[in-house]
Amino acid sequence: MYCGECGSPLDRPGDYCLVCRTANADGVVVDCGPERTTVTVLDDDEPVGETTVTTTPEDDPQTERRQVRNYAGRVADEVRRKRPEAVYVAGDRRVVSALRADLHHALKRVPDDDPVAAAAAGRGDRALAVVEVAPAEKLGGSHSTLIGERDGWTAIQAVAGHPHVKKVIPGPIDAGGSSTRGGVRAKVTRADANGNVRMILRDGSSVQENRVVTTAMDRESGERVRADLDEALAETDLAA
Repeated sequence: MYCGECGSPLDRPGDYCLVCRTANADGVVVDCGPERTTVTVLDDDEPVGETTVTTTPEDDPQTERRQVRNYAGRVADEVRRKRPEAVYVAGDRRVVSALRADLHHALKRVPDDDPVAAAAAGRGDRALAVVEVAPAEKLGGSHSTLIGERDGWTAIQAVAGHPHVKKVIPGPIDAGGSSTRGGVRAKVTRADANGNVRMILRDGSSVQENRVVTTAMDRESGERVRADLDEALAETDLAA
């Protein structure tokens, strides 16, 4: 493949051109499997090439975690070569979680059955403004305490890290709810007419409603953001 701007040869399809400093990929679709991951390049919403990364799973839990991190790191290197506008992911949750930790890009979940087609069809989401701010800087409001300690903060980070989330405003803690088992659980409510949602955190009998302000303009686009947030929470194993 050659650079679409200056015609210089590229080592791999969709690579960022180091000659003329031009991107050759609008998006990248990463279909993660436990042993094989396919990185597909989108240009003008059409697939123009793909790269495959493979690994050999480990049986021992200690070495398995390291193997998954190293595997995800190699996949992340393939994504960074492209410098894409958007990164779409599907497949194995452990690999996706490790990839999310390795990349500064916001990862958008797409269905596993045909992730490339789903990503190309969903490129219209670019109409929503992107908020390039660290998750911690999106936390606001007068209530700074979060229930669930580390798990509560993990859930907040998963939501605040989405590119179409502008602010997360924690609410007061209600300690009078019915007790639940299983530790901290988080759930995102349906979008309102303005495209905003709420994330409900539960820890035992404590409940906290956190307002999530998005860049969505209406309920329909807000529901697309909500679906992404549900996927992000699922990857933390905290989804209700």
